[in-house]
Amino acid sequence: MARYTEASCRQCRREGMKLYLKGERCYSKDKCAFDKRPTPPGGSPKRRTKLSEYGMQLREKQKVKRIYGVLEKQFSHYFDVAEKQKGITGENLLCILETRLDNAVYRLGLATSRKEARQLILHEHFLVNGKKVNVASYQVREGDSIEVKSTSRKSPKFKEIVETTENRAIAPWLSADLENLSGKVTGKPTREDIDVEIAEHLIVELYSK
Repeated sequence: MARYTEASCRQCRREGMKLYLKGERCYSKDKCAFDKRPTPPGGSPKRRTKLSEYGMQLREKQKVKRIYGVLEKQFSHYFDVAEKQKGITGENLLCILETRLDNAVYRLGLATSRKEARQLILHEHFLVNGKKVNVASYQVREGDSIEVKSTSRKSPKFKEIVETTENRAIAPWLSADLENLSGKVTGKPTREDIDVEIAEHLIVELYSK
């Protein structure tokens, strides 16, 4: 699967805000490249002109794609699904993105970033309802259990992850048991549960053209 392979910090600088693509590293001002150099990549910020309405809508879509690590074709598919669901399309879209397995693993504190969560899932370290799942885009549902498989629990990698994320707040729609490297989906994410600054109405406007 194609993925963005350049420096993650360039994406934060392009969007003008922290996207927390490198996990805990992003919380440290000494290590975070965005804190040291918040200007957009590719030239002087003085040359940047005011964004048009379309430009603002496009930037918002790109920002959300980068936060959740989703490519254009898949993102467009998610929007089509969200549009057909009952309720507000923008909120439906965010709910779909939040309930991806890689995001749930990250939100549970079983990975320091969504990118790391995707790698761990791809390498078959996780079980969902007792069954091995190696697809990061797998949609979790209320009642699903997520756990690190028994053969991976003694890995120093997960010990390091838990030590890094143990003080991180767990999303309200999840419950975590970091001692046993497991968690459960206890509900459905609401708009208030999403702690990322997103103007989803701009994305809906873009796709509605």
